[in-house]
Amino acid sequence: MLTIHAADAVLGAPEGWDSVAVDGGFVVAVGPYADVTAARPRARVRRWSGVIAPGLANVTAAALLETVYHPDPREADELGTGPLTGDAVAALAPDDARWGASARRGLQRMLRHGTTAVAGTFTRPSVRLAVSRSGLRIHPPAAGPVLPPRLDPLAGVRDPAGLRACTGGPPAVGDPADLAVFGVRDAAELVEAGAACCVATVLGGRLVFRVS
Repeated sequence: MLTIHAADAVLGAPEGWDSVAVDGGFVVAVGPYADVTAARPRARVRRWSGVIAPGLANVTAAALLETVYHPDPREADELGTGPLTGDAVAALAPDDARWGASARRGLQRMLRHGTTAVAGTFTRPSVRLAVSRSGLRIHPPAAGPVLPPRLDPLAGVRDPAGLRACTGGPPAVGDPADLAVFGVRDAAELVEAGAACCVATVLGGRLVFRVS
């Protein structure tokens, strides 16, 4: 469905560009709200407070899903609510089915951080199935040093230049409609806040996460 996502700004785009139109899973327009809506008067409009950026890729996804256990809320009394690592995972010794359930919860947490793509090789069958069913884009393992698993793809970004390296610049016509909206005013605030300030994630044109 033709949808216009309108926010306060589009990250990295010219001043005054605040809207992205998507249709059929692709970006079809980027520009000022008045121009984008005038050309598409029948489009559905979703309004957001913050900045629109391309969806993020989590390059630590394989480790995050295959070595980190994401507890079920029903396990909170026993395991807590935060991810388990190291000795805690070894003591738990999840079987393959439990790893798959953990991965599904981990993928949901990734969506809440603006993630629309994962990188890595997934070796556990249940995790690989969960990733394939999630709809997230799957990329080969990232080159460079191996990073510790983390939910925030922007962890370690220190300045707007590093942020651009993560996002690849603003959305452009013809790109897949994979977007994230962050509840900040500009790139400097996003660097400071990290991806945890995500308020909405769009994957292939579908709204897959929004802050309630």
